[in-house]
Amino acid sequence: MKRIINAFLFSLDGLTATWHDEAAFRNLVVLALAGIFAALFLPLSILAKVLLVFFHVQTLVIELLNTAVEAAIDRIGEERHALSKKAKDCGSAAQFVMLIALGGLWLSALLGLI
Repeated sequence: MKRIINAFLFSLDGLTATWHDEAAFRNLVVLALAGIFAALFLPLSILAKVLLVFFHVQTLVIELLNTAVEAAIDRIGEERHALSKKAKDCGSAAQFVMLIALGGLWLSALLGLI
């Protein structure tokens, strides 16, 4: 039971640190809350609602992972290195792809395609 409690507390520490240190995460939380609220109250199909909630949560998960990659790279060293840039850019690209997918999902839902 202690491991479960510790894991929960470590997760809260990660969420708190990310909230305080990352403006992008705070922006995505606001976007997710607005998007989830809209998805639940707009006249959309159940599938569309579920997918929209899931995709909005995924943007938060990806941002947490992107922040973790950036923190690990920065911990290794401050000097510029092509592999460090690649790792950071790939994390950013993952979020970009997810946001494009979310936009496409919203468009599909609003057009009644799902």
